[in-house]
Amino acid sequence: MTHPANNSTPIGASLLSEQQDRYFLLMRRGMNNVQACRAVGISRKTGTRWRLGRTEHKNGHRRTYAPVGTSAIPPISSRYLSEPERVRIADLRRLGWTIRAIADDLGRAPSTVSRELNRNSDRADGPGYLPHHAHRRAAARRARPKPTKLALDAELREFVAARLAKKWSPEQIAHALRTEFPDQPWRHLAIETLYRAVYRPGHSGLQKNSTEALRTGRPRRRPQHHPHRRKARICEPSNMIDQRPAEVDDRAVPGHWEGDLIIGRNGGSAIATLVERTTRFLLLVHLPGSRTAATLRKAIVPALQAIPAHLRRSITWDQGGEMALHGEITTVTGTPVYFCHPHSPWERGSNENMNGVLRQYFPKSTDLAIHTPERLTEVANEINERPRKTLSWATPAEILATLSSTTN
Repeated sequence: MTHPANNSTPIGASLLSEQQDRYFLLMRRGMNNVQACRAVGISRKTGTRWRLGRTEHKNGHRRTYAPVGTSAIPPISSRYLSEPERVRIADLRRLGWTIRAIADDLGRAPSTVSRELNRNSDRADGPGYLPHHAHRRAAARRARPKPTKLALDAELREFVAARLAKKWSPEQIAHALRTEFPDQPWRHLAIETLYRAVYRPGHSGLQKNSTEALRTGRPRRRPQHHPHRRKARICEPSNMIDQRPAEVDDRAVPGHWEGDLIIGRNGGSAIATLVERTTRFLLLVHLPGSRTAATLRKAIVPALQAIPAHLRRSITWDQGGEMALHGEITTVTGTPVYFCHPHSPWERGSNENMNGVLRQYFPKSTDLAIHTPERLTEVANEINERPRKTLSWATPAEILATLSSTTN
């Protein structure tokens, strides 16, 4: 270990840690406070403070200091500097030891000692590094939980709350923060941070009902699990997904749709959903009264005919009885229908994901017949105007509008 050339104690001064050790040793041997203080070379007041602690009143504030050798702070991990180590740093620094020499003496990294002195030393015109004050300061910084960014920043909190009110996902909000505050990285939040804020509104300052804005609407988080598989509903399909054009798979060519129904309470009502694979554009089709094949054919044909011909190349559906009249739909609209394999919802992944989104608006076990076509259009427009990560944060409405203005 390398020490400074002159590391002896100056005349008339001794190391604080050595003074404290010697003082308590003499007290244990039977000396009283006056005798021990005189032998160590400190005032009686200092000895009393070391043994009993002290309380100070300054500017109307009361501050209590624990006795030396005891602490009101709970024990901490050994990876943090202890109070005796900080006392040792102060002593060796006063003797002129280098940071590396102090680190070697403590068995710590030089960066630990350097960071300690930089963080907890007063300014050049102040008293310098005070170990007990530094220990209290470090303990205060280590206290948990700390106030969150949302709790401290009203503008940031209002921005997040406004997007949650529009049912934006935490991932969409996280990206929007980087767009809205590009030069303020301290206002950028991770997706997990936003989820924690929603599920712990008391720490973030958000409203207690913030979880209702999430897709699931659950009041508390729970681990993911595999959904129960639905029973097969075979309708004797003629075109299987294996016969679908290869261009559908890579989503490079627009106009290929995935469809399904979301079912209401007791299976008595339903809404047809169509999602375009390339743009993720959503169409909601109102099914009045029932969800029979005839009802679906009558409702879905005009919805498809409203789309430009080059943007309705195919539909992929599950093997549900509601699509039994798919031949008539193809004849009228020129849009072939392909069917997934039984129990294979991932073959219509975009549509399955969108149906989960729609449950924010149309919860399970509710009557879907009460929603008018105008309400369905309103919901579809709101979703189509959200930025999507998979679209490089463009919106489905923007991309479909551009594609609708072109012909193939």
